[in-house]
Amino acid sequence: MKEVVKQIVEYVDKANQILIVGHENPDGDAVGSVLGLYHVLTKKGKRVIPIFPNDAPAFLKWLPNYNDALLFNKDRQNVEDAFDKSDLIFCLDFNERKRVGKMEYVLSTNKATKVLIDHHPYPDAFFDVLISEQEISSTAELVYKVIENCGWASFLTKQAAECLFTGIMTDTISFTVNASRAKTFETAASLLSFEIDKELIHRRVFNSFTQQRMRMLGYSLHKKMKIIPEFATGYIYLNKDELKEFCFQKGDTEGFVNYPLSIKGIRFAALFLERDGYIKISFRSVGAIPVNEIMAKHFSGGGHKNAAGGEEINLSLDECIKKFEAILPLYKDTLLHEED
Repeated sequence: MKEVVKQIVEYVDKANQILIVGHENPDGDAVGSVLGLYHVLTKKGKRVIPIFPNDAPAFLKWLPNYNDALLFNKDRQNVEDAFDKSDLIFCLDFNERKRVGKMEYVLSTNKATKVLIDHHPYPDAFFDVLISEQEISSTAELVYKVIENCGWASFLTKQAAECLFTGIMTDTISFTVNASRAKTFETAASLLSFEIDKELIHRRVFNSFTQQRMRMLGYSLHKKMKIIPEFATGYIYLNKDELKEFCFQKGDTEGFVNYPLSIKGIRFAALFLERDGYIKISFRSVGAIPVNEIMAKHFSGGGHKNAAGGEEINLSLDECIKKFEAILPLYKDTLLHEED
């Protein structure tokens, strides 16, 4: 990593304008890592512009300086101008170009140096500089590591710490998933030393949902959750009409996929949402069940061993669920192997 860090320091020092880009439908790790690095490089005296393909959920918009970010779907011309005028682009929390959605052609055709910082497997060779560590909890934790190794720790601020802590907290589901490394907690402790209010951060992220969202959760658990004990599996499914009935907004189903895992004996969980023109799919698991491999093989998605996502454009919701249930016997031994 030492040589790569040296390269990054040189690129940053020479850059006149830097972009920090997150993925489409940004989650807490994407927003937290992008804004965390933004605060550090701005404090260092660099001209920096954070960019997302589209808006984040409401429960993340409180993060310091979120409103400084340009959104491609709302301000396309200014985003394209920013790309044209930049000579360094940080790409955070995504491993391939298609993860920026309709902004892909802008990123792909731009001639600026591109630095990837990410924790997802199988990074695209498209990037000029890669820092990819799959064993790390989150991109936010990895960004903190990069900041330290680049000698930029003195530029960390309370605002940067709030952003990075939020990224780690959300991607580990409050330090319950992919958070077995001592270094993750050491990083969190370092961020807490900036006197950030972790209870307030937790409330803003996890306790700020609408009444309709809570009613949709209750409906989903009561009416739309199916448990398949013979394969240690549970899933939730919602169609377009049901989402509309509960006034669905972006982020409202955040965390729904985890609920079946709270049931004794369930080790694999899925969420299927019918959207316009596609089915959004989320997988979660515990232990050694590689849901990223299952997703990649059957639903053209990917992610981490215990958390993956994808989309199905060729099947209806019912067909998608039938396909999912049909593949479970293929993984019976893995699903039922208790090692945790």
